[in-house]
Amino acid sequence: MSLMPIPYENLKRLNQPFETLFTKKFEDFLAKGWYILGEEVSSFEKEFAAYHQEKHVAGVANGLDALILSLKCCNFKKGDEVIVPSNTYIATILAILHCDLTPVFVEPDIRTYNIDPELIPAAITSRTVAIMVVHLYGQCCEMDPILSIVKDHQLKLIEDCAQAHGATYKGKLAGTFGDFGAFSFYPTKNLGALGDAGAVICRAEADDVQIRQFRNYGSKKKYHNDVVGYNSRLDELQAAFLRIKLPHLDEINSHKKKLASLYLEHLDGQYIKPLVLADFDPVYHIFNIRHPERNRLKEYLSSHQITTEIHYPVPPHEQKALAAMNHLSYPVSTEIHQTTLSLPCSYAHTTEEIMQVIDVLNQFK
Repeated sequence: MSLMPIPYENLKRLNQPFETLFTKKFEDFLAKGWYILGEEVSSFEKEFAAYHQEKHVAGVANGLDALILSLKCCNFKKGDEVIVPSNTYIATILAILHCDLTPVFVEPDIRTYNIDPELIPAAITSRTVAIMVVHLYGQCCEMDPILSIVKDHQLKLIEDCAQAHGATYKGKLAGTFGDFGAFSFYPTKNLGALGDAGAVICRAEADDVQIRQFRNYGSKKKYHNDVVGYNSRLDELQAAFLRIKLPHLDEINSHKKKLASLYLEHLDGQYIKPLVLADFDPVYHIFNIRHPERNRLKEYLSSHQITTEIHYPVPPHEQKALAAMNHLSYPVSTEIHQTTLSLPCSYAHTTEEIMQVIDVLNQFK
């Protein structure tokens, strides 16, 4: 039987349902002639806030800037410590470093890949000022014990929600637990733009005001710069495209959940599948499995025209950019990075394609 090629992601196919609306919106954008911080950005900010039942959302250029500007609002001192999971994507850690702060790694729960709340207290010192949780792969962290720790130690809480648009814990959306909820709208995200884009949910109005000032050269009034700012404005055109897709986010998430349920039900016992506990409703930005022969498995799938990804092949503490941490040991993170494999699970994939992937996987020896 001839098998059809299955890409990991096909952005052209993913965005095809929206192309007519994108074209019309682009024509309106050209006709309007307002390209920076216009009605599309302000409207998207209001609509994204409403989706989360929050008041304050500030659009920024990308997810990394969303994290950096959130930290900048906190006015931490140089060298203050921020607790962060040891297996996150490097952007989370770069944000801490760019703010002259010290990342303190805490291992994840190997069953969920999210930071293990039981390990956080031992990492807290007199210099700890914040916890930066990462809702990895589209599943929320276990927030109740984390919120208790934050309250007991009077810490700031920043949520990295780059992979968790619409995910919930006990019915509450990712990005609404902490002082800040930082989002990326990179094209592959469940809510993806057609380029880089980001946003921050702010619990406090004062933080929302400050992020808007930071993103625009430190200016509240044109040509009057009160603080050292950045150029990190959500692009007007990307905001327009995001406004088209936002009403479909729940539909996109539901489709990905349906595909994930096929993997969870039909993959055989040789694969370690993501654990979903009660109170959690993940959105499967990434559907990952683990296997002790990950590299051979990836090559096997490639030979059957199935493309996969590795999120992520090198753990943060082994990256050259973090050379000062290369001597440290994080065995749980290392094991995850050595065994994880991300399978096709996109809004652009069909159930037939996923069943083909499953059939091939279950024949792996």
